[in-house]
Parts: sequence; structure tokens; C-alpha cells
Amino acid sequence: MAVVGLLALVWYYFSGAPGRDASTTGERLVTARGDLAADEKATIELFEKSRGSVVFISTSQLVQDAWTRNIFSTPQGSGSGFIWDDAGHVVTNFHVIQGASGATVQLADGRKYQAALVGVSPQHDLALLRIGVGLRRPRPVPLGTSADLKVGQKVFAIGNPFGLDWTFTTGIISALNRTLPSESGPDIQQLIQTDAAINPGNSGGPLLDSSGRLIGINTAIYSPSGASAGIGFAVPVDTVRRVIPQLARSGRYVRPSLGIEVDEQVNARLNERTGAKGVFVLAVQSGSPAAAAGLSGMATGPQGVTPGDIITAVEGREVPTVGALLSRLDDFKVGDVVTLTVMKQEQERQVRVELGADGSAS
Repeated sequence: MAVVGLLALVWYYFSGAPGRDASTTGERLVTARGDLAADEKATIELFEKSRGSVVFISTSQLVQDAWTRNIFSTPQGSGSGFIWDDAGHVVTNFHVIQGASGATVQLADGRKYQAALVGVSPQHDLALLRIGVGLRRPRPVPLGTSADLKVGQKVFAIGNPFGLDWTFTTGIISALNRTLPSESGPDIQQLIQTDAAINPGNSGGPLLDSSGRLIGINTAIYSPSGASAGIGFAVPVDTVRRVIPQLARSGRYVRPSLGIEVDEQVNARLNERTGAKGVFVLAVQSGSPAAAAGLSGMATGPQGVTPGDIITAVEGREVPTVGALLSRLDDFKVGDVVTLTVMKQEQERQVRVELGADGSAS
């Protein structure tokens, strides 16, 4: 009987009998955490203030049935964008809407609008849309500047990666003035590199500083797998501020031009062969700003090919490649006067040129 009584007592103890305290049942009490840290509060506030300015963009394409000849719309892709101004303009990447026949913009509150295409600048990977927002217009993203960015400062990205709406990631600026090849034209220059997680679908979303100001537009990732590998790129906001107003006015961006003919591949071969560091002027357009300033291109005569001018710097900044020259000129606008450093037959001179509108030359 003593053994039976002992077994009963053990069973009672381990069976969770009524009246036992939490420590004997494996239950735990919740520990009060106290206030959030100051940086956590700041990050939460930044997201809550910025979220409403970010949009989700889904694109569609018109397809014709081979049998019935009926034309219907099919989903093409998705991306991100943000409210630019109170007129309903939405900024995104060119590659987000490239090849699409239509686009739908969804606001953070769930409202959806069919977007009209205002203009594009493929060389900057930028596009401008417009939606007819009436009441309760979303707040435009506050604008910052990218001229004073520092490697190591915190950045924040909002977008819709993989269709997961309004995702918030943080990181730092990893590098500045990066260059990426573009499928639609010259290399994209002066990009911001960040380790904030950027995945497919983030394209076109804003990159913000710790004050919630726009400092860039997330445009690409570098990853063999197509997923974030800690290397993302953004178009700097100073480029956006220069390009978007032109798109809003005329639907296209006019690049400032010298009126010279250049070629990236030819220039690379000439640089390698001669050891020169600059852009070889192959030809000068008649009546162009370069012609008015006295620049000369290559000439062919009885003695063979005579080298023309070599542009080595714009406003004191070196331009060792054609891409660097185009990027540097892009910092100015049509009508600005710039000073070129030019070499010819080992003689250096300074030439002032008033920039014209881009045609087929640079």
C-alpha cells in the first residue's frame, strides 16, 4: 500500500494538478521590455511617414491570340515607384515599364489607378507616370541631395520585392560613383551602391536617408542568382532632379551636347595604343558648339590620319572614357558654358564651350 500511495503522489505531482503555480507547469511569464531604443523609434517613424508616398506598380501587355486574332491584356511584371509631386506624377525605373502597354498604380491605402506614361529617359533608367488622384492625395517624398553623401551613412529602402508590398530594409552606403552597363544605351553612371536588401520588385522604389529624404531610386542588384547579395544600386537623386522636370515638360530628356562624334570602343583602342587618358574627338559637327569653340576632329590626308583634339577634363574633372565624358556633361544643362581641358600634339589648352542640345553626337 505504501508503494501504491507513493506512485499516486508522484502522478499527482507531474500531472499538472489544479492550484499549482506556473513554475511547476513549464509556463512562463512575459517580461516587460520597457521603451524602444531611440534609433528604433526613429526608424519606425521614418517608415510610417514615408510608406504612404510609395506605390506598387503592376504592368500589362497586349497579346493577340494566334487563332482567334482577339487581343487581350496579360500581366507582364511589377515594381515600385513613389509620388513625385501634388500633380499625381509617379517616378519609377524605365525597365519597370519597358515594353508594357499599360500600368496600374496601387497606393498604400489600397486605391488603384490606371497610369498614363508621361516620358522616359532610358539612359538614366527613369520613367515618369501620372495618375488621376483626386481627394486624399499622397504626400510627395521629400527631396534630399546626393552630392554630399558619404560612404558608411545609413540608408533605408521601401519597395515591393517579389510582390510583397511595402517592404522596409535598412543598410549603409557601400560606395559611390559606380557604373553599370545598360541594355538600352550607354552605361548608367554615378550610381549609389548600398547593402540595403534590394530584390526584384524593389526597382523604382525610393532610397532614403535617416531624415526620410529621397537620395536615390533603387534600380538594380548585382547577383548571379537574381536575389539580393548585399550589392544594390540606386540612381542618385541629383540626377532625378535634373531629368524628371524635363520629362514632365516635354516627355523626353535632352542631354547637353558638345556636337562631337565619339565612339567608346574606338576610344578604348586609341587610349591603349597611345597611352592617352581622354576622349578622342573623331569629328566635329558643322555649326555645333564644338565647332564654334574651335575643336577639331581627326583628319585624313596624304600623310595618313592626323589626330584631332583629346578632351581630358570637364571643369577640372578628368574624363578618361566616353562614358565619363557623357556623365560629366550630364551634370549641366543646355545653355551652360563649361571649360574643357583639351590636348593636341602634347599641347594642353583650355576651351570654353556653350552646351547645345543633344542630337546624334555627344
